[in-house]
Amino acid sequence: MIRVAVLGSTGSIGCSALEVIRRHPEQYDVTMLAANKNVDALAAQVSEFRPKKAVICDSFPELPTANQGTRWERGIESIVEATADPDIDIVLNALVGAVGLRPTLTALEAGHRVALANKESLVAGGALVVAAVESGEGEVIPIDSEHSAILQCLQGSDDNDLQRITLTASGGPFRGFSKADLNKVKATEALQHPTWNMGAKITIDSATLANKALEVIEAHFLYGLDYDRIEAVVHPQSVIHSFVEFVDGSVLAQLGFPNMELPILYALSYPNRLDDALLRTYDPVRLSPLTFEDIDHESFPMYALGVEAGRRSGYVPAVYNAGNEIAVEAFLEERIRFPEVPEVVERTMDRIGIGAPRDLMDVISVDQEARKVTAEEVARCAQSIGKKS
Repeated sequence: MIRVAVLGSTGSIGCSALEVIRRHPEQYDVTMLAANKNVDALAAQVSEFRPKKAVICDSFPELPTANQGTRWERGIESIVEATADPDIDIVLNALVGAVGLRPTLTALEAGHRVALANKESLVAGGALVVAAVESGEGEVIPIDSEHSAILQCLQGSDDNDLQRITLTASGGPFRGFSKADLNKVKATEALQHPTWNMGAKITIDSATLANKALEVIEAHFLYGLDYDRIEAVVHPQSVIHSFVEFVDGSVLAQLGFPNMELPILYALSYPNRLDDALLRTYDPVRLSPLTFEDIDHESFPMYALGVEAGRRSGYVPAVYNAGNEIAVEAFLEERIRFPEVPEVVERTMDRIGIGAPRDLMDVISVDQEARKVTAEEVARCAQSIGKKS
């Protein structure tokens, strides 16, 4: 029985992970659940899966009293501590934001497998994560559909065989929109993704294409490739999740329905595969044609901005990530317009500049500074909007 801790269990990825585990009770045992603030949903999960521990990040005056053998705790420190538990085999990290970095590092240092859906662990602390993997027995298996696709395509090949990888992007709900069109869009429209069912933050990231930039940075750390060897194209059908090109010119691609349960199942069972009758069979005729487009950099500058942050390296990706989190939150609250998301992030990057973090505390410090600076830039935009209205 493989013992699994699910961080971010009430979010989109967390719920999908528990659905996969629910179908394979002979394989997996949930030993710990953690959520940000949805205490009612977490309590329902605890009632079903009976983990040893449940943690809620947010501050609640009272935790549930009907524990059914589960110890309830609160706060990120409890999550970090729990990920070091030797009675855990896999830590599935689906927390949203840079808060997920510390649990990732702690789990790796404890020698656990980290099934990683928290992009920010690699974007903000990629060098630290790589160092933790190289110095211990822990491993990172990605849950992102794109990086899972790459991992699957690389099976049986040597590192020197890899020439280039191409990530695919759906294009989001505003594919084909002009810059002028995007000035008028609302958060409710941005949340209507055409192919994927995801949480609010990642859905907005898909709309701005920040999500794809974050994945390029992740791929750089996961597969050790220079940024010149990582590309992205728009693929509206979201059937092909990545291409892998080898030195002899051969190209492999992984195909599947836009359903996160498949990469979750692969991350839990890797390097093996589990039979799962509920994951649909691919029909190439019904799902044809498959089309591809270049990214529209003029309308969606967040992609190029994020890749440039990756190229600058050091703590610049962490600044981009933190700035994006604050800007997305402001857009969802209708304090800034859609095109102002990249504007405030770019100004934040310019104000903070370039540097190299020495340790986790440096990453946390620059993350906090970037959030403060971005909040100031958001306030300036909000004042401008108020004057125009």
